Amino acid sequence: MSATTRMTVTLAALLLGSGASAQSAGKTIKIATLSPLSGSLSSLGVQVRNGTQLAVNEAAPAFAKLGLKLQLVAFDDQADPATGTAAARKIAADRQILAVVGALNSGVTIPATAALQASRVAVVNSASTANQVTDRGLKNVNRIVPRDDAQGPAGASFIRSTLKAKKVYVLNDKTAYGEGLAREVERSLKAAGVKVVASEGTEEKADFSGVIAKIRLQKPDVIYFGGVYNQVGVFLRQLRGAGVMIPVVGGDGLDSSELSKIAGPGARDVYYTTTAAPVESLPSAGAFAATYRKTFGMAPQGFAVFGYDAARVALRGILAAAKAAQNGVPSREQVQSAVRQGTYSGLLTGTVAFNSVGDRREANLYVMKLSGTKATLSTTVKVKAPAR
Repeated sequence: MSATTRMTVTLAALLLGSGASAQSAGKTIKIATLSPLSGSLSSLGVQVRNGTQLAVNEAAPAFAKLGLKLQLVAFDDQADPATGTAAARKIAADRQILAVVGALNSGVTIPATAALQASRVAVVNSASTANQVTDRGLKNVNRIVPRDDAQGPAGASFIRSTLKAKKVYVLNDKTAYGEGLAREVERSLKAAGVKVVASEGTEEKADFSGVIAKIRLQKPDVIYFGGVYNQVGVFLRQLRGAGVMIPVVGGDGLDSSELSKIAGPGARDVYYTTTAAPVESLPSAGAFAATYRKTFGMAPQGFAVFGYDAARVALRGILAAAKAAQNGVPSREQVQSAVRQGTYSGLLTGTVAFNSVGDRREANLYVMKLSGTKATLSTTVKVKAPAR
């Protein structure tokens, strides 16, 4: 595996007073992102980084008023746990980094946040749904998206109530994300009396003929695949090519415009739950979308919105801690405490407040339908974190 790619985006400090530059030279605060900026999942990871960058751009003047210079440092985890953990150790070693947005994948987030625990770097996660992310009770780890034990039952309910399935074939990609999500779906389906005809994991990326042959024998009404778009897209193309036209349902790992490109004609009758709201479904996201297009030359997707909101939470926490520290650079411990205890209103995705283990108390899940290249909102489900 190649060494961690480190990308640094330095934002110009907006300082008050002619003598502020020299005074603030030693008062730099950094916020980091940890996401895949290269490799097969880079289209999602770049959105997280870009959304965070816009939040940093907006917050820089408020930091400047306190004589603080704000910088964004973007780390590429390549969607690989070892690479992400190595990047987390670099983050921990840079004492100017007070908060992290990331990682994208639960399989990276879990070991990376464990590596950050001792250094007390606050984490505000915008995408990882595995229960274990917060079930460990780490004081520095928070997330603004629902857990697998919310997303799984929502997907199962859609399969049962809307698609009216009696028999379901469950697949997962053998990652912490895919296995956890598929497990919750299977549990909810069985509890509701829906028959799970098979449940298996596969790391296959190129030839799904064996899996498809088993699906044809079982004759399910629906396939549930807990996985990510790059793998599921190939599966869809081959599944439809083999003449299997039943609905395929997945989680937020399918939430990428790349899915339809990879699946081609197979991108039909596909549904997925996603924690990342479609931009057009958020009434307050118009200005954000316009700024994103102007800055990056492309339209934002849901993961950009959630990266933006996660960064705003982290930055407000840092600001609150800085003000409590008499407008100086706060400690990591102070930021960790401020982020967890805050209530953050006015975000694109609604108000954020965390329970005792860092889960967002209330959030929305969105069920999308993919037909060809167009994904449309099917329904919205409001979910709550476990009471803690």
